[in-house]
Amino acid sequence: MNNENIVGTKQGYVREAINNNLTLPQQISRMDPERLRAYRENLEFYNGTQWLGRSRSRERRLTFNYAKVFVDKITSYLMSGLGSAIDPASAEDREKSRRAEEAIYKAYESNNLEQLDFDTELDTAILGDGCYKVTWDSRERQVRVSAPDVQGIFVWWLGDDVTRVWRVASRYQLSADEVKFLYNAGATRRVNPGTGKSQSTVIEVWTERKFELWIDNTLFERKANPYGFIPFVIYPNLREPKKFWGVSDIPALMEPSRELNRALSQLSLILELSGNPIAVLENIENAQDIAVQPGAVWEIPERAKAYLLDLLQGGGVKLHVDYIDLLYRTLHDLSESPRTAFGDNERGLSGVALEMELHPLLQKVKRKRTIRTAVYRRRNELILRVLEKMTGENFGNYRSRIIWGPVLPQDRGRLVREEQILVGSGIHSRRRAMDELGIEDPDAEFDRWLEEQDRIPRAEGGQ
Repeated sequence: MNNENIVGTKQGYVREAINNNLTLPQQISRMDPERLRAYRENLEFYNGTQWLGRSRSRERRLTFNYAKVFVDKITSYLMSGLGSAIDPASAEDREKSRRAEEAIYKAYESNNLEQLDFDTELDTAILGDGCYKVTWDSRERQVRVSAPDVQGIFVWWLGDDVTRVWRVASRYQLSADEVKFLYNAGATRRVNPGTGKSQSTVIEVWTERKFELWIDNTLFERKANPYGFIPFVIYPNLREPKKFWGVSDIPALMEPSRELNRALSQLSLILELSGNPIAVLENIENAQDIAVQPGAVWEIPERAKAYLLDLLQGGGVKLHVDYIDLLYRTLHDLSESPRTAFGDNERGLSGVALEMELHPLLQKVKRKRTIRTAVYRRRNELILRVLEKMTGENFGNYRSRIIWGPVLPQDRGRLVREEQILVGSGIHSRRRAMDELGIEDPDAEFDRWLEEQDRIPRAEGGQ
């Protein structure tokens, strides 16, 4: 059976023949509504739209966007010290692997992947899924690495095996000028209400054998896939068992964040009213010119009472503060980011004690790095495969290794001493030691060291 005639049952289709009356763009427009809705809700919540329903007249609604702070914080910890290295599979492949590593470094620099990776990781933590695309730029004659918006990515897999992806579609918008420049196609009559300009919906459809380009529900181009593989790496933020799409960091923070906003808004109102007290009059039928101000004199009938309403009496405010502290603790527990992760280290913890304090954060970072390691290895592989396909260069057999920096602050002097012992005892190579110490290009650094070793005796001999 031809795999390209099968459509994943996750979209509610059994076979493509069921929707023969629909074009592929029309099919895509009906796919994954719940996933796309969750993306929008998570993104809106991250950007500060956190209250439910419409605001009532004169209702106070304060928003303290801790969800954004927690997502930004875990992303910063996760991405610290990211690097990669290419190791040869055998001694015969040493020179080829060195050239492969140089090619990877060049692709990283030309695509500014350090910034792109951080931005993509932040987007992945918010939405729940991430995506990279690796293609060949024929104009620049180099590999192009981009991060398409996962809100426009649609995936088909075979049966119940979510690891066997056979088709990927990428949907995005282009202006009329961009469509004319890229594809020499006419403009659509659809107008973007935000810009007032004509725009087109472009859909790229990739399988291992075919590539299709749709512009505004019209098949514009169909040809063989120039790479021989689907040039996408699609991955989850955190994996949900047996699911293809991932889990965002945002949903776990929604309820406590909303409750914190409500509690702080309520406390703010109480404090404001206490600063502008309410006058309470008893046994008085009508009152005029009652002013709450220093030195004010009130004339009231006999047996009447007048006093100011004290909203702070009886320790009521402390109850609110204690509840808010409980919400803070809930937020930190659910985000797996203890207060110490924000620099609040009143006990001066270090070493193992600090590691135990930050253990929830370390475990979350570890779960994410396990997924990202496979992602960056796959991306390196696609970069080299595109180069081999387009330039004819052979990089031989290699192993792509992803290097992560330490999450906790490190004693660099101690780390250097440890690597010195490991190198001296033959456990680590100098190259591995430089990787562990964060040297970006160990081979180049080692060549400079060899050059110095050669020049120093000659310089001393000249003296």
